[in-house]
Amino acid sequence: MSKHTVKTIQAMRDNNETITMLTAYDFPTAKKVNDAGIDMILVGDSCAMVVHGHPNTLTATMDMMVLHCGSVARACDRTMVIADMPFGSFQYSIEDTMKNAARFVTEAGVDGVKFEATPNHIEKTKAVVQMGIACVGHVGLHPQAVGALGGLKAQGRDIDSARKVVSEALALQEAGVFAIIFEAVPEKLSDYVTKKLSVPTISIGGGPKCSGQLLVTPDVLGMYDNFTPSFAKQYVNMGQMMTDTFTLYAKEVKEGVFPAKEHSYGMSDEVLDMIIKEFGEI
Repeated sequence: MSKHTVKTIQAMRDNNETITMLTAYDFPTAKKVNDAGIDMILVGDSCAMVVHGHPNTLTATMDMMVLHCGSVARACDRTMVIADMPFGSFQYSIEDTMKNAARFVTEAGVDGVKFEATPNHIEKTKAVVQMGIACVGHVGLHPQAVGALGGLKAQGRDIDSARKVVSEALALQEAGVFAIIFEAVPEKLSDYVTKKLSVPTISIGGGPKCSGQLLVTPDVLGMYDNFTPSFAKQYVNMGQMMTDTFTLYAKEVKEGVFPAKEHSYGMSDEVLDMIIKEFGEI
């Protein structure tokens, strides 16, 4: 199957085919996601937390993100790869935003970019789109605004934040984004806005009525337990499986079970005798 594009993602939405999306931050994981037939990958700034161990996403840098994005993009011949614009990469000038978006395309080879652009950044969104770069919007909870929000809290439950979700989504569509991520937004509100929009909506804690679903892969695999949002679902506890495997490895090494003969390379006695003659007995 050929690689997904803006047109195929839009066609899925128009044909009521649910869009699947996961995060990935490295080549091996991205290859598995791609081979599983997932439609889109977000190389999220969540890598600052789940890969680098920081308490939030604010420490993700452009260099960090470009490195991860390149690894992911090289693994995907089917799945569409979207780069997450990190904090500080688009909050300044339009020119800085355009240059940083271009880095993801030219240096990492991604298929598009995503950033938590509020109405204050709509002109920057337009500028990126006008460059010819596919762009994904993001409404609801903005993890990059964790300080101003006072924590990672659901958005859209009261009239002010609900109005903000709707107005931002409409403005982002007008700016030219081809899809919008709804994070930690009530199901009823996501359903309402999804029906008003003509572009696909992707839910990460936005309920089942969006055009597609997104989860953070380490949450799916049980690989990150420092923080687990309520909307995440763990499909397998690979973290525990890894701990058990490493424990067994350590046990076998200490008991002399590993490496066994089949894990070692052979050598003729003749060669060994020549080495002993040349370098002396032990």
